[in-house]
Amino acid sequence: MPKIKTRRGAAKRFKITGSGKVRRRHAYLRHILSTKTRKQKRNLRQPALVAASEAKAIKKLIPYL
Repeated sequence: MPKIKTRRGAAKRFKITGSGKVRRRHAYLRHILSTKTRKQKRNLRQPALVAASEAKAIKKLIPYL
């Protein structure tokens, strides 16, 4: 059976944790930052986990990561 190609766009956006969960970055940290509070911007820097319902589909896009 042939290998599955990795979707490169997904590989750049998501990582798999040691326990098998999918990690992602927060949105809303690109522009119009002057209206956001310091606390809000600081919390957006932290990685987040993808919802379990969407993680299954994302894992298919990045089979070897």
